[in-house]
Amino acid sequence: MKTYFIIGHRSGIGRALAELLLQRGDYVLGLSRQPADFSHANLREIQADIVTWDGSGLPEELDGLVYAPGSINLKPFKGYKIEDFRNDFEINALAAALTLQKAEKALRAAQGSALLFSTVAVSQGMSYHASIAMAKGAVEGLVRSLAAEWAPAMRVNAIAPSITDTPLANKILGNEARAAAAAERHPLKRVGQVADLAHAGLLLLDNSWISGQVLGVDGGMSSLRP
Repeated sequence: MKTYFIIGHRSGIGRALAELLLQRGDYVLGLSRQPADFSHANLREIQADIVTWDGSGLPEELDGLVYAPGSINLKPFKGYKIEDFRNDFEINALAAALTLQKAEKALRAAQGSALLFSTVAVSQGMSYHASIAMAKGAVEGLVRSLAAEWAPAMRVNAIAPSITDTPLANKILGNEARAAAAAERHPLKRVGQVADLAHAGLLLLDNSWISGQVLGVDGGMSSLRP
């Protein structure tokens, strides 16, 4: 049985990954501000804000770490306030880096793997995405730099999804017309589901010969032009 630390295990992709790991018999330590509405014998929870969390509660060894928190803050560039840029950078990039610092010893003890999340908007250049693309671009830089620094003892990868049907995306997919329009923009003609991302995440956590990669799981958005 392996031990995984999932930040943001209550909902969305973090929850889907936690459920997959628990189903196969692994141990999950989840960190969120509120307790999850599900329980399992192999699940232990830390209730904290990841930005201010002091690193307490970690086991001596971690086989994997998943940093799932994110933000969707879309608006014209001139509408962004300095607080928007700071908040997006803090939750997406800075808190991820600080969490990895706190977990490094436990990950190193088990020669573990870290998984972060970017966005297809980093590589594609999408209107109204300046703040989140800037923050997630920093995530991609962190992934590649840390994968090099930690090799061969530990691995670091990321997934760059397109819009996925999660609570975070409710504003974008909140009605039938918006959801249909979002699906139509993708070559595969649907938006992502949490299972799509969770299974891809499991691959990156498990495969011991993949590191420093940003995997596009985006319905073809990043590379196909039908």
